[in-house]
Amino acid sequence: MNRKSKISRVTKETDIKISLDLDGGDVEINTGIGFLDHMLIALGVHGGFGLDLDAEGDLNVDAHHTAEDVGIVLGKAFCEALGDKSGIVRYGSAYIPMDEALGFCAVDISGRPFLVFNAEFSNEMVGGLDTCLVEEFMRAFAFNAGITLHLRCEYGKNDHHKIEALFKALAYALKTATRQNSGEVVSTKGVL
Repeated sequence: MNRKSKISRVTKETDIKISLDLDGGDVEINTGIGFLDHMLIALGVHGGFGLDLDAEGDLNVDAHHTAEDVGIVLGKAFCEALGDKSGIVRYGSAYIPMDEALGFCAVDISGRPFLVFNAEFSNEMVGGLDTCLVEEFMRAFAFNAGITLHLRCEYGKNDHHKIEALFKALAYALKTATRQNSGEVVSTKGVL
């Protein structure tokens, strides 16, 4: 089964190219937003995905368009790589500690996009990323991947740690949910 995708998306605000391999490979990320790069590298490495992403955005405005559009394109890449979703475990969840912070993620690769995001941040920014854009990124990713995504920061003090715990929890939940099974579609309906 070919579990790879290549997506390119150009708008007046961003130009994004991505190559994704659900079964592994190198991870190369360049969004122009250092902290977002750090989070996406963690997602690829801890998820066991091959991920090559290059984004140019209107960072002279702010990081919003770039962060959201990267979520859109990454979500589309996952959707394409998963095909009809047959042969995957479908569900995954993970708790990830990051020093004093604890993040939780649960995913259902269902074709029914939804996001529940429960995390609060003390600071407006971590590096060059507005903390409010973490939820925007996750929403764009979930809706374009066609997944139900629940994310919760159980506790923590350092916003860097809290956000990193969420991204790593997402990585491990996706790693489980995209794992191949016997080839069956895991649904009482027979399709997803």
